[in-house]
Amino acid sequence: MSSSPAYNLLAETLERQGIQIETIKTYLKQQHIETPSWGYGNSGTRFGVFEQPGAARNAAERLEDAATVHKFTGVSPTVALHIPWDKTDDWGALKQYAADVGIGIGAINPNVFQDQEYKLGSVCNPHSDIRRMAIDHMLECVDIMEKTGSDLLSLWFADGTNFPGQANFRKRKQWMFNALSEVYDALPEATRMLIEYKFFEPAFYHTDLADWGTAYLMATKLGEKAQVLVDLGHHPQGVNIEFIVAYLIDEGKLGGFHFNCRKYADDDLTVGSINPQELFLIYTELVAAELDPDTETDIAYMIDQSHNLKPKVEASIQSVCNLQKAYAKALLVDRDALAEAQDAADIVEAESILQRANDTDVNPLLEQVRLEMGCDPHPLTAYRKSGYYEKISKTRVGGESQGWA
Repeated sequence: MSSSPAYNLLAETLERQGIQIETIKTYLKQQHIETPSWGYGNSGTRFGVFEQPGAARNAAERLEDAATVHKFTGVSPTVALHIPWDKTDDWGALKQYAADVGIGIGAINPNVFQDQEYKLGSVCNPHSDIRRMAIDHMLECVDIMEKTGSDLLSLWFADGTNFPGQANFRKRKQWMFNALSEVYDALPEATRMLIEYKFFEPAFYHTDLADWGTAYLMATKLGEKAQVLVDLGHHPQGVNIEFIVAYLIDEGKLGGFHFNCRKYADDDLTVGSINPQELFLIYTELVAAELDPDTETDIAYMIDQSHNLKPKVEASIQSVCNLQKAYAKALLVDRDALAEAQDAADIVEAESILQRANDTDVNPLLEQVRLEMGCDPHPLTAYRKSGYYEKISKTRVGGESQGWA
């Protein structure tokens, strides 16, 4: 297969630096970025739902869109489901349809925040019958995991309070653990529970799982099958997420990611759109663990974005491509030279090593990788030329929307 002059030049440069480009290409071809079903349907903000032409109206159409993203990127072979938004009467048929369109079913995400009963919380609700309702829904999702072949239960809770004195913190902590423990005990073999955290919103006084420490504590108390899920948008301004990533990896408790981006208080912007430097530094820590033979990792890389303004499939392709780029740059870091600079306390050189990798134009490398994988080297351009958006805009008219709609 012929390669471009830009790729050949980059390959020669890297080889002179002692970087094995074929090894890097192997890693890039094995990258796995799961997209969310809820990213393909009409979804809402706090103020309403903004409908788009061609938005998926049901679970099958969401699978079709996810399969399209995988077709053009080559690295998104699974889709996460949100229950009850993706609920069906025949999970076997949905699993088969996913296989028919060329994709698999990934993480199962219970919804314990939308129903009116959850106004005062779900598993931390002061009313025991509401707590039972939330637990039963999560147990239902465990059953769905078995029926779809999913090995991940991804949990996020909106539980918290808005006013001082509203609730007893310690009781709520105990209710949270008791609920998670019951669900944990029901998990099938070879599956995991990922516990997500968010420091505020919708609760403005306190949140029951407010940071990585509270999620880590719950995961540690529960056992090996429970780990922490890091959502890039769920942190206060200025938090060093790459440090959190490294810390959790070292504890064996980093289970997964929800990739997105934030500027102020929400988390649904395209990953890498605001602070690509941060994304690169996060991937630098991930790659360091991946390349370390003494470190075991099993990290689920998932996108969590609801595209209210951008066309949904295009935005998903754009997100995946940004993650490919960050991963490629992190793979170019000269790890031996970085370790030497760190041991010598050469701060300037250590920073420069990272910056040289981040400044590298990896587009020729990614284009070559895509060609070798049988994909178009320019995924977004190829998608726009495919006519898929025009087709779904004509055929997906009317019907019942999913999610917030």
